[in-house]
Amino acid sequence: MNAGYLSQINKIIDIALKEDLGPGDITTSAIIDPSIKGKARLLAKEEIILAGVEVFSSVFSLLDTEIVVEYNYHDEDVVPKGDHICIVKGSMKGILSGERTALNFLQHLSGIATLTRRYVEKIDPSQVRVIDTRKTTPGLRMLEKYAVRMGGGFNHRFGLFDGILIKDNHIAVAGSISEALAKIKGRVPHTLKIEVEVDDIKGVKEAIRAGADAILLDNMSLEEIREAVSIAGGRVLLEASGGVTLESIEGISQTGINLISVGAITHSARSVDISLEVI
Repeated sequence: MNAGYLSQINKIIDIALKEDLGPGDITTSAIIDPSIKGKARLLAKEEIILAGVEVFSSVFSLLDTEIVVEYNYHDEDVVPKGDHICIVKGSMKGILSGERTALNFLQHLSGIATLTRRYVEKIDPSQVRVIDTRKTTPGLRMLEKYAVRMGGGFNHRFGLFDGILIKDNHIAVAGSISEALAKIKGRVPHTLKIEVEVDDIKGVKEAIRAGADAILLDNMSLEEIREAVSIAGGRVLLEASGGVTLESIEGISQTGINLISVGAITHSARSVDISLEVI
């Protein structure tokens, strides 16, 4: 992670720490003298794809710059069940006060990376990509999309500012796919690709005629996706989206589609089981 990225992440961590600590950790402050030093180890209680080690470390460094984290594994690594991810050394007061916040970030991000990897393992990455969506936790999009990359997935647009996707409601207001494309083409830089969401083959044909660069096939059957691939003939990128599951993604990937977007890898990933134990 570069310096600018870490600066933004530290702002997110600061908010999380203030939420948890408030004016201070009452329990730890009453029991643990600030001078007591020690260490704790981070244990993976199930096999995971690790993501978020920089965030984990930053939680402790923001509390106490003398706390040191020594890693056995790094982001994108497969961590077997029962292995120790790292050792945290330093002030026990700082370690115990930051424990929950640090774990929350690491468990959540590793959960996203782990689920993403499960989807990626179902496809041939040389033929099709698994991509994420904007269905992310408010305020955590940057981190969650990073975790997707650690799991082997790819990022769709980060926000409404860095990509064009004409969705069904845009089309409803504009009047048609052709009208929406005609309006946007004269108002955006030529360097930006224009993607259009459609839900039937008629829409695919209209989007191609109107000059779309990419087409999102929303909740289409495998038969419809194959037909769309045939019609497109490689002229536009095709993205399959809507209700994609671990059970359905393999079949979708074999239709000739270019991209498969999966909202579940961010909005439905469970936090993995990791614990911090004082030793």
